[in-house]
Amino acid sequence: MPDYMYLLESRLSPEQRAALERVQELARMQDMNIYLTGGAIRDLISGQPIRELDFTVEGNPVRMVRELEKGGARVLKEDERLRSYEIVFAGDADGSISAARDEVYERPGSKPELRFASIIEDLRRRDVSMNAIAISLNTNSRGLLLDPTNGLADLERQEVRALSIHAFTNQPVRLMRVLRYCARMGSKMEARTQEWFELAMQRGLNENIEGADAGGEVRALAREEQSTAILKQWEAWGLLAAIHPQLQRRKPDYESLNKLGRIRENYLAAGIRPRLPAAVTYYVLARLKSREAAAALRHMEFRAAESEAISKLVPEAQNVIKTLKGRKTDSPRDAYFYLASVSPEILVFLEVEMPNPRAVSKIRSYIQKWRPLRLALPVAELDALGIPRGPKFDHILEQLFEMQLRGKARTPEDRTKVLRALAGIKEEPKRKEEKKKKKGKGKSSDSKAADAKPAEKPPIGPSAGAPGSAAQLPARSAKQVSTSGKLASPRKHAVPSRPKGRPVKKARGR
Repeated sequence: MPDYMYLLESRLSPEQRAALERVQELARMQDMNIYLTGGAIRDLISGQPIRELDFTVEGNPVRMVRELEKGGARVLKEDERLRSYEIVFAGDADGSISAARDEVYERPGSKPELRFASIIEDLRRRDVSMNAIAISLNTNSRGLLLDPTNGLADLERQEVRALSIHAFTNQPVRLMRVLRYCARMGSKMEARTQEWFELAMQRGLNENIEGADAGGEVRALAREEQSTAILKQWEAWGLLAAIHPQLQRRKPDYESLNKLGRIRENYLAAGIRPRLPAAVTYYVLARLKSREAAAALRHMEFRAAESEAISKLVPEAQNVIKTLKGRKTDSPRDAYFYLASVSPEILVFLEVEMPNPRAVSKIRSYIQKWRPLRLALPVAELDALGIPRGPKFDHILEQLFEMQLRGKARTPEDRTKVLRALAGIKEEPKRKEEKKKKKGKGKSSDSKAADAKPAEKPPIGPSAGAPGSAAQLPARSAKQVSTSGKLASPRKHAVPSRPKGRPVKKARGR
């Protein structure tokens, strides 16, 4: 049996992992059963990037959401009737928290009767089998996989299977959603699902897609990597008309969307995650007239803040270009801090829509050079030098960063010297032992030279050039050579030689 929790935690980003742990902690404190459901499990098993964390609780999650807000989470959209909340968790991780519910239809296509239910009932009422999978995050069953509709088998076969013959009748927006799943995963519809899909299109159910539901699909489109492929699928089946009737004829700006996706990949590779809902929607509606685009946004029930963000894209990009071309950003330091304050979405949009060479050059330097330097500032090394955290600590790092922007203190050795100098730490004096060693090395070389001098004068006599003679040995060992040419045994004290012709005096006894 696969260890799904290990697999999940190894695939999550640090921000997503922190959000997962915090939600589990709150669920234990509030004594609620909680499960990770839907898209995260589908992406995990299929090998796709995990875009968002969708949590389902058995109960009302409102208290949990409020606690998350205290910790820095932002609620983008909330539906009190469904007890559903779209959230950006602390650390910039996307997700949602919803109450487990069931939907009962009096007849196909009618408004459903809503009731809150268990997790199994919640999974069975979903649209397709690959979304009806969950992993328990509860203490006693943590890591348990729940798959009541056999969605794992469909993922292995790369098929999208609807869970009911009335799936498209009850919610016509599922026509758009199924095509989005197929385009994203390179999958196909299961045979019966394909029949139900074609029958729904023949009956004109696509004309019953509500504007708010179409708006939800356009928002989801902004998080997809294959946005152009999805839009072309919608176009092929005539579903772009659900956004605006004229869009099916005029079509989105596919070329700009493709370029937007390529630049987004560059930012992701550099560790920057741009959110592009406004930019993607802008290019989806780019070929409509301004009044038609505004009507499409109202039809999709976009909030005032969302519509304002789309309308401000061009003016904000123009202001950024003006600043990057001016003197305020001439130095790398000023350009870095200015670009760090600009939304990544504006920077990506600028590169697509109005790629001014000077502005783009500074943006790429920020992405590829300056930002990596900033992230690699030696905080731990400064801690090791004993500098306490505070204004002085931050000021030293800022000074080092400015020097690195000018091309200085890039190597570890230079960086350490600069840090010590900025911190006011003097260089350690050389140790006495090292000085002695150096002196000792000088004396030994002198003594060797002195020992080698006597060897320069060859001894006089017939044995001077004989092999094994004292002349061929070092001067120090020549004294230890006997007359027979053999080495004499060393003695502790040298005995002076007795002069010839003198008798040895005997000691007198007393």
